[in-house]
Amino acid sequence: MGLFFVRFLALVAAFMVWAISVVLSASISTTVQAVAGDSEREVTALGFTLMAALVPLVVAVLWLAFVARCAWFLRRLRGWRQVPTLSRVPKSFLRGRPRLRRVVIGLAHPGLMLVACMGTSVLAFLLGPVELTIEAMF
Repeated sequence: MGLFFVRFLALVAAFMVWAISVVLSASISTTVQAVAGDSEREVTALGFTLMAALVPLVVAVLWLAFVARCAWFLRRLRGWRQVPTLSRVPKSFLRGRPRLRRVVIGLAHPGLMLVACMGTSVLAFLLGPVELTIEAMF
């Protein structure tokens, strides 16, 4: 029953996010029209500029979600211990090279993955900020 309730809450949250995005997109559209005036070419150019500025942010957020999901999978597969005693890694994985298997499973730590990938993502945010300004002349 809990699974269905969680899915219900997820759908309600998704609807609220969609509703907010509709309101924000209408507001952005109105602002772009006000800034660009009657020129269709300027409206289109400003819209593409806004979308181009948002693409890196959206890709970075999706990348962070992907990394969190992979770390969660690794936690389920090998656990949080530094040297896992029980793991669900298939026995056939690197069967002929047991020392390499130990090293690979030891380095595939979910916490290490989270810190390394999310740390580099945050560093990428800090090194390359996107500047986007809209000047409204009323």
